[in-house]
Amino acid sequence: MNHTSKSKHQLMSLYDDQPDFNYVDTESFRGFKGNRIAFLLNTAKTGWMANTIILSHINLLLFAWILKKIQPGKRIVLLAHGIEIWGKLPKWKTDFLRRHTEVWAVSHFTAQQIEKSHQLQPSRIKVLHNGLDPFFRIPAHFEKPDHLLSQYQLSTSNKILFTLTRLSSQEQYKGYQQVILALKDLPEEVVYILAGKADEKEMASVLNLIEQHDLTHRVILTGFLAEAEVQEYFLLADLFVMPSKGEGFGIAFIEAAACGLVSIAGNTDGSRDALLNGKLGDLVDPQSVKEISTTIAKHLAYPKSAVNTKQLQQQCLAAFSFEQYKTNFLHLLFN
Repeated sequence: MNHTSKSKHQLMSLYDDQPDFNYVDTESFRGFKGNRIAFLLNTAKTGWMANTIILSHINLLLFAWILKKIQPGKRIVLLAHGIEIWGKLPKWKTDFLRRHTEVWAVSHFTAQQIEKSHQLQPSRIKVLHNGLDPFFRIPAHFEKPDHLLSQYQLSTSNKILFTLTRLSSQEQYKGYQQVILALKDLPEEVVYILAGKADEKEMASVLNLIEQHDLTHRVILTGFLAEAEVQEYFLLADLFVMPSKGEGFGIAFIEAAACGLVSIAGNTDGSRDALLNGKLGDLVDPQSVKEISTTIAKHLAYPKSAVNTKQLQQQCLAAFSFEQYKTNFLHLLFN
C-alpha cells in the first residue's frame, strides 16, 4: 500500500519485514510481518495525511474501505495484475470498486476482464503496462554464453527454445505442455530449455509427457533460476516460447526482447500487450500445437543477426524501460 502526496510517499507492507532496499529506502518503508491490527492502525494514521492511496493487490481493499469511511475525499487506486481480480469477488469489494476505485490494469486484456467480470465503467479503468526491473541487466552484446553451451552439452548447431515460468499443477495455462508436444514435429537439433520452480505433482506430469513422446534427450529442465542467471539464458536461446492463455501481462516476454530475443506467445491474453501486438514476436493460438510448431519452425529458419536483435531490443526499451514506466505512472497519477 502506497500513500502519496505531492511532496512525499510512504510504502507500507502487511507481510514483508525487510524489503530489498535497492528499491525503497529505510525512511519510506514500514513492514508489519502479518500483523493486521498494527498495519490497519498505521495505515489509518499515515493515510489521514495522504491525498492518494495506491493498493498493490486486491486483498488490501479492506484498508482502503476503512480509510474512505474516515475521509470520503481520498483517491483510491488499485494496481490490477491479472488472475487475482478476474474471478468472483465479495459484493462489498465489487461495490467499492465500482463506486470509489480507479483501477490501473497491466494490460488491455486485464482491463477487459475486470470490466466484464465486475461491470466497472470503462472510464474507471486505465492501462499501466508493466516495465522492466531497473536492475535487469540490458546486454550490449548477444553472443551465446560458452559456459552454458558446455554445461548442457550443446553446440552452435543446436536451435534452442526457452521458457521461463512457474510450473504449477494449479496453473495450467502457461503452454509449456504444448511446446513439448510441438517439439516432436521439429528437427532433432531443436532443444527445449524449460526453466522454473515446479511443484511435485507438476514435475511428475511434465516428466511423464517428455518420456511418453521420447523427448528426454531434447528437453532440459533447469529448475529455479536466480535473477542473476536469467539474462544469460535469454542470450543462449534462439526463441522464447510461452503460448499462455491466461497471462495478465507477461514480464518474461519483455525481458526476452530486452535481450534481443523474439517471442512466441498466446493470442488470447495479456501477452498481446507485452509483445506490442506482434512487434516483438508472433501471437499464436495457444491451443494449437500445429500452429505453435509451424511458427517456431518459421523463426528458426532465419538465424539471429546482431542488427535484428539490436532493433528488437530498442523497440522493447522504448516501450517498457523503467524510465518509460515512471513517465506512464506519473501521467496517470497527476492527470
